Amino acid sequence: MNDFKFSALRYERPDLEALGETMRQYTKRVQDAKSYEEARSCMMEMDARQQELSTMMNIVYIRHTVDTRDEFYEKENEYLNEVMPTIMPFAVALNQAYMDSPFRKDFEAEFGKQIFVQMELQQKSFCEANIPLMQREAKLTDEYQKIMAAAAIEFDGQTLNLYGVQKYFEHDDRNMRKAAFQAYSDFYHSHEKRLEEIWDELIAIRNEMGRNLGFENFIPLGYMQQGRTDYGMEEVAAFREQVRVELVPLCQKLYEAQAKRLGVDRVMAYDEKRIYPDGNAVPAGDDDFMVEQARRMYHEMSPETGEFIDFMIEHELMDLKNKPGKASTGYMTELPSLKAPFVFSCFNQTIGDMQVLTHELGHAFAGYMAMRSQPISDYYGESTDIAEIHSMSMEQFAYPYAEWFFGDQADKFRFAHLQEAITFVPFGVAVDEFQHICYANPELTPKERTYEWHKLEEKYMPWRTYENDEFMERGGYWYHKLHIFLYPFYYINYTLTTMGAMEFAGKNRENHEKAWEDYKKLCTCGGSMSYKETLRHANLAVPFEEGSVAKAVRQAKEILLAGM
Repeated sequence: MNDFKFSALRYERPDLEALGETMRQYTKRVQDAKSYEEARSCMMEMDARQQELSTMMNIVYIRHTVDTRDEFYEKENEYLNEVMPTIMPFAVALNQAYMDSPFRKDFEAEFGKQIFVQMELQQKSFCEANIPLMQREAKLTDEYQKIMAAAAIEFDGQTLNLYGVQKYFEHDDRNMRKAAFQAYSDFYHSHEKRLEEIWDELIAIRNEMGRNLGFENFIPLGYMQQGRTDYGMEEVAAFREQVRVELVPLCQKLYEAQAKRLGVDRVMAYDEKRIYPDGNAVPAGDDDFMVEQARRMYHEMSPETGEFIDFMIEHELMDLKNKPGKASTGYMTELPSLKAPFVFSCFNQTIGDMQVLTHELGHAFAGYMAMRSQPISDYYGESTDIAEIHSMSMEQFAYPYAEWFFGDQADKFRFAHLQEAITFVPFGVAVDEFQHICYANPELTPKERTYEWHKLEEKYMPWRTYENDEFMERGGYWYHKLHIFLYPFYYINYTLTTMGAMEFAGKNRENHEKAWEDYKKLCTCGGSMSYKETLRHANLAVPFEEGSVAKAVRQAKEILLAGM
C-alpha cells in the first residue's frame, strides 16, 4: 500500500477476543508442526497479524495525542489500554511454543538468537496477576498526559500550553524569562497534590508487579521492560558516577562562562536556556520553512535519507505544529504494516524545532531502514538504550546544514546545541537515580521523595539556583519529566546514547564516509542484536567501561571550552 495518506487511513477497532483465539490456534499449530517450514509459516503469518494490530493501535495513539479532547480516540485509547493486557497470556503461550519447538535451532539459524532472547525476556516479565495492575497503570499514565495537555497558562496576554510558555525561557528580557519560568512552575505546583497521588499509586502498582514476579520491587522488572539483557544496575550506577566526576565540573564551567556572557552574577534556572546576551539562534522561517529545509538537508545528506524524507512528507507522517489540546510530548512511532514511521511534536519557534527535525527524524530514519532490512517486526525496533543513538547522532550529522535553518546564526545554534547535549547528561542521570530511590524506598512520603530530587540537584546540578520559588527549591522540578511517570527507567538511555552520539560526532569530523557507513549499520540492524553486540557492530564503545565518558566527550569538551 504505497498511495496512503495518514489523514485518510481508516481505523477499525481490532477484535482482540478473536486475536486471543487466533494466537491459541497458532500455538497449537507450532506445537504440532512436522517441519521447520510449517513452524516458520506460523511465525510469519502471526507476525503479519501483529503488524496490523500495531498499526491500528498506533493510529489510535497518534490521533489521541494530536487532540486529547477527541472523545472517540480517547475512548478507543482507553479500550485498548484496558484489553491489551488480557491478550498477554496468549502471546506468552505462543512464545513458549516457539521456545520449545524442535526447530528452534532452525529459527536461530535464519533469524539469529536475539528473537529468543526477546521471548525469554517477555516470559520472565509477565504474569497474569499483573494484568489488572497494568490496566490501572495505563489509566494513571493517561491521566498524567491529559493534565499536561490541558495546560492553559495565562501569560503575556495569551493562553499558552507548556510548549508555548517554554519559548519565553529564551526571551531577551530577564524579568520575562523569570516570569515565564514562574508561570511554568506554578502550573505544576497547582497540580502537585494530584501528581503526588498519581506517582504514589504508580510506585505501589509497579512494585507490586515486581513482587508478583518474585522481585523485591519494580526495579528488575523495569530493566526487563527496557529490554536490557547484558548489563544491570551496577553498570548504570558506575556510569552515573563517571558523569558526576567527569561532566559535572565541566558543566559548572560552562554555566559560569554563560553568566559572564549574560552579564549576571550567576545563571539562574530561568537563565539556563538563554545562551547569548544578544539572543539565541532562532529559525530563519516559519514551520513550513523548517520542514522544507529538512527536506533539502536529507536529500543532500545521502540517497537513503532523501528517499526517506520524501516518503515521510508524501504520506503525511509528521504532525509537528503546536495547537490546543495537543499532548505536550514528542515521539516517533511506527505503522509497521505500512513500513511507515510517524513523528509527533510541537514546534515553538526555537532551536528545539531543529532538534525535532533531527532527533525524532533520526528515530524515524532508523525505523524506516530497519523495516526495509529486517525480516520480522520484532526486529523493526531496537532496545531503548540503542534507539536514542540514532536520534542524537542524527542531530550531530545535521551540523553542517545549520546555515540553511538559522542563516548567520548557525554558529550560535551549533554551540548552544552542543552545550545542551553535554549539560543535559547530569540531569538525565539524576532522573534515573531518582527512580531507583523511589522504587527502592516506597515508604517515603510524597514530600520526602521531592526532597530526594532536591538532593540529587545538589549532587549532579550544583549550579542550579531557583530565585524565591519555594516549590522548585524544595525539589518540584522533577514533576515535569513525563518519562518518570510514563516510561520507567527509560531516561538513562538518553545519557548512555549521548556517548554514542559524541563518538559519531568525532568520527564524522575525521572521516564522514566511514562515520556514515557505521551509522547505516546501526540503523539497518534494528533489534536483531543485543545492546553490546549492536555497539560492536556499529564500531562504538561500551559506555560503562572506566574512562569511557571522558573519551566520548573529549572533542566536544575541547570545542566548548574553546568557545566559552
